[in-house]
Amino acid sequence: MATTTKLVLNKPIQERSSLWRRIVFHKYFYIMLVPILAWYVIFCYIPMYGLTLAFKTYNFSKGIGGSPWAGLQNFTDILNDRQYIVSLKNTVIISLGKLVFHFPVPIILALLLNQIVGQRMKKLYQTVLTFPHFISWVVLGGIITNILGSQGVYNQIIGLIGWDPSSPLTNPEVFRPLVYLTHIWKEVGWDSIIYLAALAGINPELYEAADMDGAGSFKKMMHVSWPGIKSTVAILFILNVGLMMNVSFDQIYNLYSAPVYEVADTVDTYILRTTMSVGSNFGLLAAAGFIKSVLSMMLLLMANYVVKRFGEQGLF
Repeated sequence: MATTTKLVLNKPIQERSSLWRRIVFHKYFYIMLVPILAWYVIFCYIPMYGLTLAFKTYNFSKGIGGSPWAGLQNFTDILNDRQYIVSLKNTVIISLGKLVFHFPVPIILALLLNQIVGQRMKKLYQTVLTFPHFISWVVLGGIITNILGSQGVYNQIIGLIGWDPSSPLTNPEVFRPLVYLTHIWKEVGWDSIIYLAALAGINPELYEAADMDGAGSFKKMMHVSWPGIKSTVAILFILNVGLMMNVSFDQIYNLYSAPVYEVADTVDTYILRTTMSVGSNFGLLAAAGFIKSVLSMMLLLMANYVVKRFGEQGLF
């Protein structure tokens, strides 16, 4: 009895000793984590102190800590600002559009590329479709402006035909579809890589068994390939919904202009433009960002709940 009690008492000490030995044994892996952890601490956690600005009236001479508290006044003011409400609405609409029109395309592309037997052709298609991802929106925005701008190639061509010139970049009815199309063209190849990696992990014997059962390409895609990547799709769906409020700032900023502010101005572009104005209220803008962060968290929790209700494993 005494021996059993002694072993039970010594068990936590043995577990801690074993854990420490494993850490020492894998010390180089933990060392490689240090830069990543440092990046998150410096750029993600320390800046969270700035959220206190949302509850203060910022004073340059006193700094964040010495500025007087304003309670919820900044939130009241920002929610009464029509431009902010419009930018919030545009952020949701553009993000939903990208989720509906863009999210399925990389999945379909990966499933189609997976059907290609020749490795050379598959790599060629992957390279061609992935290349646009490495073009920055600054460069791509200039190219699109030169083609579709008021003085661009598009207007010169329709002018020769005799039609009235019209730039899609300044047309509120066309601007959002243009955002969706350019985003798909630029990112579809890159976003399909993770699905191709998931497809590569499917046991080839499943495809061989499907061949023996007489399944064609479509049936193999639906009954072998799709179940193999369904969990990956669920996780990426949650992450995409969680990032809905962070709609592509670079894309919108490099394509939009004053004529389309009403349909293109997002929360991020609104904050930037307001920050650059004279006498901007940093407490007000911090409140705008705080609201966006809260909405992002709510969307993430909701997406996680929906995915788990459909029988898939969520993030938590």
